[in-house]
Amino acid sequence: MKKYDAAVIGGGPAGMTAALYLVRAGVRTVLVEKLSPGGQVLMTEDIENYPGFPTAIKGYELVDKFVEHLANYDLDRMSDEVREMTQVEGGYRIMVGDESIEARTVVLCSGARYKRVGTPGEEMYTGRGVSYCALCDGNFFRGKTVAVIGGGNSALEESLYLSRLVDKLYLIHRRDDFRGNKCYQDKCFVHPKMNILRSTVVDEIVGDPFKGVTGVKLTNVKTGEKSDLPVDGVFVFVGFEPTASFVPEALARDKNGFVITDCEMVTNLPGFFAAGDVRSKNCRQVATAVGDGATAATAAHAYLETLHV
Repeated sequence: MKKYDAAVIGGGPAGMTAALYLVRAGVRTVLVEKLSPGGQVLMTEDIENYPGFPTAIKGYELVDKFVEHLANYDLDRMSDEVREMTQVEGGYRIMVGDESIEARTVVLCSGARYKRVGTPGEEMYTGRGVSYCALCDGNFFRGKTVAVIGGGNSALEESLYLSRLVDKLYLIHRRDDFRGNKCYQDKCFVHPKMNILRSTVVDEIVGDPFKGVTGVKLTNVKTGEKSDLPVDGVFVFVGFEPTASFVPEALARDKNGFVITDCEMVTNLPGFFAAGDVRSKNCRQVATAVGDGATAATAAHAYLETLHV
């Protein structure tokens, strides 16, 4: 069984940054990523709000730069899924695929995923008119017409943000009543750019293979009436869930399953840190993930120093 000083779980911006900081500090580190490095960034067509790239950069291009930077250092990598993680004497045992490894400290950067509606066309047009982040992609729909699916705080807040950019917005919710805070509802319901479609579900997101999304097919769940709604884009805000089913049971998490940390990325477990989208926090962006990763790695190195590593 291979043993490491630090195991970084997840190869997105937070994980790659944490690994970079750890190997530069001389810590024997393994980076575990079940798929290609990059995480959610690979789903983003253009990134316009990451400092240093004023003319925007493709998501995959930014990831390539991260990978190229990390390639200059002696770092072990494992490309498989983490199945289980348990506390053992002196650290943590991690089951990666069919192989077990041990690490004195863990930096969890496994990220999170947007919940999908599951409607036909959603996967096909993700990144080509279907988005899960208004802050990331709203500017691409400036002056256009969009649909927003959802009825919670995220849907209402993101709709208010989008209303500053788009020409017209349809807020589609499957129920009569919205779950979001009343202060957000009050603003949305009287907004001149917003049209509220209650008791309505999206049956299909339609589009053109070359142009992207062109509209949605709707059904009113009360009357059964069906209709077609032309839109240039669809924003889905039906929830967000962490990728953390394998973490130790004793790890403190909030009601939605996100890992609770302090400002130094320290969790309630000794030698266990969390960074990026898997954390319980408000802003989930590449810039914040990188900052989290650097902070977590610094805290992990300091912890190892107390063990006289």
